[in-house]
Amino acid sequence: MSTPDSHPHPWRGVLVATALPLNDDLSVDYGRYAEHCAWLVANGCDGVVPNGSLGEYQVLTPEERAKVVETAVAAVGGARVMPGVAAYGSAEARRWAEQARDAGCAAVMLLPPNAYRADERSVLAHYAEVAKAGVPVVAYNNPIDTKVDLVPELLARLHGEGYVHAVKEFSGDVRRAYQLAELAPELDLLIGADDVLLELAIAGAKGWVAGYPNALPAATVELYRAAVRGDLDTAGQLYAQLHPLLRWDSRVEFVQAIKLSMDIVGRYGGACRPPRVPLLPEQEAVVRAATEKAVAAGLA
Repeated sequence: MSTPDSHPHPWRGVLVATALPLNDDLSVDYGRYAEHCAWLVANGCDGVVPNGSLGEYQVLTPEERAKVVETAVAAVGGARVMPGVAAYGSAEARRWAEQARDAGCAAVMLLPPNAYRADERSVLAHYAEVAKAGVPVVAYNNPIDTKVDLVPELLARLHGEGYVHAVKEFSGDVRRAYQLAELAPELDLLIGADDVLLELAIAGAKGWVAGYPNALPAATVELYRAAVRGDLDTAGQLYAQLHPLLRWDSRVEFVQAIKLSMDIVGRYGGACRPPRVPLLPEQEAVVRAATEKAVAAGLA
């Protein structure tokens, strides 16, 4: 579905993997979610990624998961929404891609098969199936959590087959950016972990699927824009100031940390659904101190 503001590369720029606000009974607060999506775009972000791991998609019902996508589209327009469509089965992931397409989304983000350690043939078959939905697919490489590594050679093959247009790179290995550029120069590299933003921006990233803009959109967007335009004085200073927070994006407790930072800056982060548990007191103290320091520095 084309819209007047549709873009040939809707995955470029700062796309926020949105945290999902829950009510006291842990039901989804859709009104608050819509407001959050609109607030992020108003503060300079280019779009949102619902149903990523930061959005706790694994613990949503199918009805909730679909409504989260529809809520984001209604709030900011489909051209700005790239949902995660990960599922254990390829048929299920394809159905989520079709749901996103029918809701008006311009692209989707897809993990490799993650119920088991898939081999290369399984990975290719999985992306081939989801690509049949007819909406551009951005691969999501997260070998830490999925135990399946989309190495540059495999990504180049997925791109060469026409299955993926870009990759959210979460391996943390910034050396891969240069190898990817050689093997698949038309494949867009997206920063996938907040704490390697500067390194991957310098290496030619075309976008950032981001976590910490949920709490600090203006400062993090300024950091990204400075980094990609090569203003390393501005970017380096902001990166050093924000890195104590950005590194939480690569930790097991990233959802809890980002939601806590949202609460501290005056947004609504709130609780997570089980099996996630609250931060330990010592973890909370570290996140709180780093967030309050960022606020004091005028970054909120």
